[in-house]
Amino acid sequence: MTSTEPRNPQATQLARFAGLIADETRAACLLALLDGRAWTASELARHAGVAASTLSEHLGKLVAGGLLAEERQGRHRYVRLADARVAQLVEELSAQVGAQARPRNLRESSAGSAMARGRTCYDHLAGRLGIVVTDAMTTRLLLSQDAGFALTDAGLAWFDSAGIELDRSSRRPLARGCLDWTERRPHLAGVAGAALCRHALAAGWCVRIGSERAVKVTPSGERALGELLGIQATALQ
Repeated sequence: MTSTEPRNPQATQLARFAGLIADETRAACLLALLDGRAWTASELARHAGVAASTLSEHLGKLVAGGLLAEERQGRHRYVRLADARVAQLVEELSAQVGAQARPRNLRESSAGSAMARGRTCYDHLAGRLGIVVTDAMTTRLLLSQDAGFALTDAGLAWFDSAGIELDRSSRRPLARGCLDWTERRPHLAGVAGAALCRHALAAGWCVRIGSERAVKVTPSGERALGELLGIQATALQ
């Protein structure tokens, strides 16, 4: 007579959670929502190329699994990523899947180049722009990467002097590294990364372009980043 070991409940839960992402339609929704904004179900259905009824079923699973948060306004159903931890998970999984597929046309090539040059990752800057800013802060000893990411005393003072408010009461880490899926290096995330991105958009240092997460640095942004972090304009192009 053979005996079987009881199943590991944690393994069962992990497999069920992984199954939520292991679907191309649901993965497309999660990637789209990395822009940090709320999307309607119909917008996501068009983006994923599926019928609204099909998308609704997928969204129900993602909401029930804790990956998405849902809210309704009138007839519209909006969804967004549940929190920054979900965004980090999606971004870091994306970094593990290898190079992007070869673009099929000029439009896809231009969009891919724009995303690689600069984009938002949920609520912080990513792509080459995110790496350049992270490197500049590290070089100026505002950010330490010796044992994970941490703002130095000089870094905290820098945020104050730049007029960028940090939410010290947040339960999120003040600074953490997020693996960039195009650069394959960590960029600044956490409270500090979110505050810097929010300020960059509000102050007009960066503007969103296209229909995805791409951003570009404006002339005023080039001047500000040059003055505050010594970043050359050529590094932002």
